[in-house]
Amino acid sequence: MPPRGGPSAPAPAGKESSLTLDRGLALLQAVADAETDAPTISDLAETIGASRAAVYRLLVPLQARGLVRRDGSRVRLGLGLLQLAASVAPQLRSAALPALRALAEQVGATAHLTVADGDEAQAIAVVEPSWTAYHMAYRAGTRHSLRRGAAGRAMELPPGESWVLSSGELQPAANGLAAPVLGVAGLRASVGVVTFEDLNAEEVGPWVVAAAAAVTKALS
Repeated sequence: MPPRGGPSAPAPAGKESSLTLDRGLALLQAVADAETDAPTISDLAETIGASRAAVYRLLVPLQARGLVRRDGSRVRLGLGLLQLAASVAPQLRSAALPALRALAEQVGATAHLTVADGDEAQAIAVVEPSWTAYHMAYRAGTRHSLRRGAAGRAMELPPGESWVLSSGELQPAANGLAAPVLGVAGLRASVGVVTFEDLNAEEVGPWVVAAAAAVTKALS
């Protein structure tokens, strides 16, 4: 047994790596959340509760991967983040497609996954039903205001509300119903359907909510 007051045992290597990773991620988040255009090393040290020397060390691997760049003592986000971001949409699309396909067939309407991008909503995955005589075309990549249409407004639903119904907000005679995708950190998104037919919200609403929950599960 080591004598009392002696040096404590060093942290296991795995735990040290985990702590370093956590601090590195905290540093990256601090750069992204900074109110100034580019925080200083001192700003970042204060934000994450570390010494300036520790911040310098943490910046090295982030810079090497292009996730941040230094301008003297100031730190900005790097272009490497764009490469990471470009990989997000295909992964979201792949995870959502089974739920969207089932929803489109169930409702007989075009189903979509829409994400928030600033003040806009962008459809990143769209599935059309296979059995209808006609249905509404809706292109992946379509953008519109978050405040218009069920898909955008569903992302800002107050607690206690499960879905949003809209009619003619984006296109005359088009009806939409959407529910938020909940429980995925950092993601503001909704699952919805759009059609020229009238929608029975009491019937279709729970189906859309279930599809949104299936997308959450696929992403978890």
